[in-house]
This record gives sequence, structure tokens and C-alpha cells, in this order.
Amino acid sequence: MTTANEKKEQMTQDDSTADFHGAAIINSDGQEVPITEEMVKQACEELEENRKKS
Repeated sequence: MTTANEKKEQMTQDDSTADFHGAAIINSDGQEVPITEEMVKQACEELEENRKKS
């Protein structure tokens, strides 16, 4: 299973000329990483899974 951090790093490598639209995170290397729709969807899915476990 790929962690959220690994996905973020992969997206950084794949998209070095991203249009951030003002939404970005700073990764552990100090690089700005655009927040993508895929990242938001993944976070929502993880929240839903954790909610169901509670």
C-alpha cells in the first residue's frame, strides 16, 4: 500500500510545472507540492475508512 507521503512525492516528481492555484503543501524536503484532486479524494477515502472503524 502506498502511503499518502509517497503519493505526494510521486506527484511532485511527475509535475514540476504545476499550477498551484494557491493550494500547496510543503514536503519534508522543503518543496512546494500542489494539492491535487487525487490527493483530496485519497484523504477523504482514508477518513471514511477510519470513521467506519470507530
